Amino acid sequence: MSWQLALQAPLEQDLSGFRHLLQARHIGHRISEAAGQQQLWVADTVTAEHVRQLYEAWLQMPADNLEFAAAPADAAAGRGMSWKQQLRRYPLTALVLLLTLLVAVWTGVGDVVENVAKLTFNAVLIEGDRAWFVPLDQTLASGQWWRLVTPVLIHFGWLHLAMNCMWFWELGRRIEQHQGSLFLLGLTLLAGVISNVSQFFFSGPAFFGGLSGVLYALLGFCWIYQRLCPVAAYALPRGVVGMMLVWLVVCLLGIVSALGFGQIANAAHVSGLLVGCAAGLLAGLLARARA
Repeated sequence: MSWQLALQAPLEQDLSGFRHLLQARHIGHRISEAAGQQQLWVADTVTAEHVRQLYEAWLQMPADNLEFAAAPADAAAGRGMSWKQQLRRYPLTALVLLLTLLVAVWTGVGDVVENVAKLTFNAVLIEGDRAWFVPLDQTLASGQWWRLVTPVLIHFGWLHLAMNCMWFWELGRRIEQHQGSLFLLGLTLLAGVISNVSQFFFSGPAFFGGLSGVLYALLGFCWIYQRLCPVAAYALPRGVVGMMLVWLVVCLLGIVSALGFGQIANAAHVSGLLVGCAAGLLAGLLARARA
């Protein structure tokens, strides 16, 4: 790593509070002494400029606000907030989860085929114990455009539902707080459509669904954005990205299906990740340009 000098401060100045502020925002740094001054170093020039701005603001900050400023951003985990406060702060994240839970109950988490068929990518004709998928062009020609998105709300089993809801709550509110509800809505819809379309072209007409493709998009966004323009909200716990990528590879290799855990929508996962990484790249570069 090539360290960049962010700022210099007198030896007698106590920088411990400012260091706590940087640590709370997950900004890597080190302090050395040279030429009778303290020198604070960071990883790159963009971070250096950001640190200088933080330092100027920190110097002007009243003493009674220093502890608040150094506290980690509560968007990442919502610590210290009641569930009502979190619902008000992350309304879109909560709304998506509410819709997902309602659909899970309505479809019996995939067991009530008649209801599942109303949300599948292709329309389904059911006659007794037999079912036929309607070709996609006929499905869309009949005005059923909602089917491009609605498969993300379908889940097959309570474990599938619980894991996806947990990760959407964890990742969605980070993005909603930092980028806004409309951005999260746009990213969710875009990732949902692209992951569903990708899975359809990969597997053909089939009963597939779940938030997993969207989750990989949210993960990819946080991952790439954080590398380009570090913010506390997107600082995921160590190992999370690696674990999710390893899980993706394990699914691609067919190990999960071979162990009897059902078919995995790999195309939805991969395409969702690519969408999120692309969005994180664009948003991160714009944030760096503004900085």
